[in-house]
Amino acid sequence: MKIGCPKEIKPQEFRVGMTPDAVRDAVAHGHSVLVETGAGVGAGFTDDDYTAAGAQIAPDAETVFGESGMIVKVKEPQSAERKRLREGQVLFTYLHLAPDPEQTRDLLESGVTAIAYETVTDRAGGLPLLAPMSEVAGRLAPQVGAWTLQKANGGRGVLLGGVPGVPPAKVVVIGGGVVGTHAARVAAGMGADVLVLDRSLTRLRYLDDVFAGQFRNGYASGAATAAAVAEADLVIGAVLIPGAAAPKLVSRAQLATMKPGAAIVDVAIDQGGCFETSRATTHQDPIYDVDGIIHYCVANMPGAVARTSTQALGNATLPFLLALADKGWKAACAADPHLKAGLNTHAGHLTYRAVGEALGLTSISADEAMKL
Repeated sequence: MKIGCPKEIKPQEFRVGMTPDAVRDAVAHGHSVLVETGAGVGAGFTDDDYTAAGAQIAPDAETVFGESGMIVKVKEPQSAERKRLREGQVLFTYLHLAPDPEQTRDLLESGVTAIAYETVTDRAGGLPLLAPMSEVAGRLAPQVGAWTLQKANGGRGVLLGGVPGVPPAKVVVIGGGVVGTHAARVAAGMGADVLVLDRSLTRLRYLDDVFAGQFRNGYASGAATAAAVAEADLVIGAVLIPGAAAPKLVSRAQLATMKPGAAIVDVAIDQGGCFETSRATTHQDPIYDVDGIIHYCVANMPGAVARTSTQALGNATLPFLLALADKGWKAACAADPHLKAGLNTHAGHLTYRAVGEALGLTSISADEAMKL
């Protein structure tokens, strides 16, 4: 199979879909890899690195999309990229379709077979291709939250860890999954007073057993969440429903109860965000003010640390990438129900129920799609 890796064109996105090591493994499996010139520069990989690994360098994205049977990316295809997709082609990348009707429509019209990183599962019920970026985003969240809290950025002017004689900032993390756990660890490590809220008692017991003493946890009832948010200097939204739109957990009305200049970091913004007032921003223009509360809602947070993120994502995606290339998408999905869970569109059909429910569209099962 010819595998194509185009340069990411989403604003301020520096990651790349394949590392030179991934190219080397794909070539060793008998495949050819076409990498757009300059695709890896943002992550520290040169065209020479890819050539040495066995890739061919394409002069532009049109060549990559036109000649490749499978496209491997990081972020969802942008409008110009979606016009280049076609039926019979496989797209393997993050999609986050639930809050994005325009992208969903374009993918369906193209007929492309789209497999989303964020809905591939594992035996434990986890999301192995989302987890690496969730880890990165979770660890970044307190860092960017601390920056957002600085007075020059409109924040309260509170130091996350405080100093002797001055208490630390109060950080509330809503969601105790991968993002929330990593965010809490880093925030606590920075000296903040951290509270993690979740509705899974099993998860809360795990956090208490493993991290006892590092940060507090509590049950995320509506009243408890509202009270915690009102007291917080920084609120980190870390709630995920696989493939579906994120639930809105903090309303605009609740902003009035918060401290003036408090900060919100919405890590769930890729799935629409878990604050009513969230809207996607970029690294170039990351924050905005709503009713005196400073919002940080960058939709590709891990792109800020592109080399680390690219390597972490590449380690996770490579086995699935090779399975798709070696067997073809139908055989690979038939052999691996966890990869099959990643199928979101095929031949003009939506194949992920949660996306259909979010957008009011009809969907079919992955098994039905594989029979088409």
